Amino acid sequence: MSRIRGPRILFAALVVLAIAGLYGLAGLHHPAVAASAPRTPAVQVPVSSAVFACAAPGSAGLSAASLAVAAVPGSATAGSAQVTRLVPGGSAAAGQVVATVTQPGLLHISPVPAAPALPKSLRAGQPGSSPKVTTVAGRGGVVVTASGAMAQGLAAEQISAGRPTAQCGTPGTSSWFVAPGQATAGNIELYLINTDNTPADAQVTAITDVTKGGPILGNADNGITVPPHSMVTQSLTGLLQSSKVLALQVSTSVGRVVAALRESKKSSDDGAWLPASAAPARNLIIPGLPRTSGHPDLYVAVPGGGTATVKVTAVTQRGSYQPTGGTNIGLLGGTAYQIPLPSLSGTTGALKLSSSTPIVAAVLLPGGPPGTPGVMAAAGGPLLDQGVLVGSPASKAGSADVVVSAPGQAATVRITVGTASVAAGGQAGTLIQIKAGASVVVPVRAPAGHRGDPLTVVVTPQPGSGPVYAGWAISSGAVLQLVQPVPSSPTSVRLPPVHVVLSAIAP
Repeated sequence: MSRIRGPRILFAALVVLAIAGLYGLAGLHHPAVAASAPRTPAVQVPVSSAVFACAAPGSAGLSAASLAVAAVPGSATAGSAQVTRLVPGGSAAAGQVVATVTQPGLLHISPVPAAPALPKSLRAGQPGSSPKVTTVAGRGGVVVTASGAMAQGLAAEQISAGRPTAQCGTPGTSSWFVAPGQATAGNIELYLINTDNTPADAQVTAITDVTKGGPILGNADNGITVPPHSMVTQSLTGLLQSSKVLALQVSTSVGRVVAALRESKKSSDDGAWLPASAAPARNLIIPGLPRTSGHPDLYVAVPGGGTATVKVTAVTQRGSYQPTGGTNIGLLGGTAYQIPLPSLSGTTGALKLSSSTPIVAAVLLPGGPPGTPGVMAAAGGPLLDQGVLVGSPASKAGSADVVVSAPGQAATVRITVGTASVAAGGQAGTLIQIKAGASVVVPVRAPAGHRGDPLTVVVTPQPGSGPVYAGWAISSGAVLQLVQPVPSSPTSVRLPPVHVVLSAIAP
């Protein structure tokens, strides 16, 4: 009996495999029978990690800056944020820790000493980029890596002379800038930061105004390698020679980068860091326009090939209207334009742009640091959850206004102010009512008894409000220095509902 037991077992196994094969073939010709499980509802999950990067802190010369960091969490859990240096030439691990922040809610100012000078080997140009552009390793720059409560409502800003100069950015695969061109700005410098553990591959595409040679549409600066935990810089002056208006897209085919753009009329000037603009869209809002003595100029680029018809609506303290010359503006695709708007001189609020095709846009305002063509105000998104501003001046260094706009429905926001010793969260603050289609200017005031150090400002839309857009305007004396869209600094993210489907194969 033992001699025939093995063949019987083998025969039985073959039968089972044959039956399984038949059912498998049947499944190819018959639809699956699905049984639906209950839908899991959407949930709010606390933000648990965040990463920001800034190009100026730790650099040498005119662009050097300190770092302001604050988190306004939605929960009382513990957390920490580390400020680390970028590593010239790249590294598999993060660089040297220069500061650690463990007190959510309080503003932390961190001076960052200048990084060591670059060795000769890193000052040589990187192969693979455009012949008109040399890519070199950057000196300085920091990364803010936060977890727990320090990641909730986190904001980071580089500051110089007691005033903010640029928001630290978050890593991404695409960034847009709209700015004066080389003929106006003189020097245009691009900084690319890789906060990840693997190299990133980036490219830069420029759109300019029409010159003798036509627009520089599609002239791409390709093959830019950004090593991990490092920064590279480029001078785009040669690529953008004689341009008056430009739009730049920085994109990656591998990895993510934080992009920063700096312009100056001469290499010896302080220059200015330009705010990143919202991605191309048919509807854009440019918030935060303060009252100025001169008229603004609208900068618009059409990335696509089709013609765009653009309408401009001013959302002001007195309501909304179309300014003179702001309707039926026809723009050719693949070109950038500068459009003077003299009728908006002295107007405070926001600009709403509507276009027949996607556009990118910003506004040039009178003022700016020495050696700049003015102050750029970029398009931004609506506030989600809350917006957090850090390093707001409150002394002789300057003054600040928050301009809040409700281009659609009426809105209400709460504005609170904190310091290095008083948390901005949990305070009663001030409720601001914004009429539908209007704007309100809110001067930033330091708490009573404050000695004049920089402040944290929190702008929180209230339940039931329509979409709120906010901008931050910084002045020194009577001169406007900076305008930035107020970024959303959420404490939690909403996970979409999940619909589980159980499938069974039937013959």
